[in-house]
Amino acid sequence: MKEPRYGWLMVALGAFMTCIAIGAMFSLAVFLRPITESTGWSTTAVSAAMTIGFLAMGAAGFGWGALSDRIGPRFVVLSGAVLLGLGLFLASRAQSPLQFQLAFGLLVGIAIGSFFSPMIAAVMGWMTEHRGLAVALVSVGVGVAPMTMSPFAAWLITQMDWRAAQAVIAVLVWATLIPAALFVRRPPHPQKAVERPTQHCRKNPSRWAMRSSRFPSSSLRSPSLPAAPRTQGRFSIR
Repeated sequence: MKEPRYGWLMVALGAFMTCIAIGAMFSLAVFLRPITESTGWSTTAVSAAMTIGFLAMGAAGFGWGALSDRIGPRFVVLSGAVLLGLGLFLASRAQSPLQFQLAFGLLVGIAIGSFFSPMIAAVMGWMTEHRGLAVALVSVGVGVAPMTMSPFAAWLITQMDWRAAQAVIAVLVWATLIPAALFVRRPPHPQKAVERPTQHCRKNPSRWAMRSSRFPSSSLRSPSLPAAPRTQGRFSIR
């Protein structure tokens, strides 16, 4: 059986979206020195946002995955795209290390958690063959992310200050991920749980009656026991 052609488009969307999302988060390494020099914040306070982001991404993945199973992956990745751009924009306007950690760490981490797991699950549902290759191609986006967004962020910093550069990346996230999320679809043939016979009969009592009427009535009777031998003679009570 050949995979639907849209399945390979889902693979490309998954690789592209994870590349942009993870790359935006990894760009903090490029912003680290300009942020500390401009604000006077410590390197530990700024880099702690990355740790918070990874923890939030892992924890939020459970919730995003459950929500994707319930309502589909499109709304999940669309929400993640909006939150990711919002987190980057708020981080560019942070006035304290705590505000930066909440925006770039917590909010960005929660947003990134909406891409990887739901897209992997959607791709697995679309593909009927070559699933290992499809998942590997989606994961490629994570690997190439530092080689795409980080050089772009470094170039932006040479043209403007770090706040404006991070705001540009936020706009780039909105401009790329939101349209891409609109092309994400549910798998065409979701697996359905097999119903038990008793449940099927309860839902369709008429079919149960028709099926039972096909059997001869003798097959429904209990087996008869052999009759006890009769005793010869009579008993009398004196």
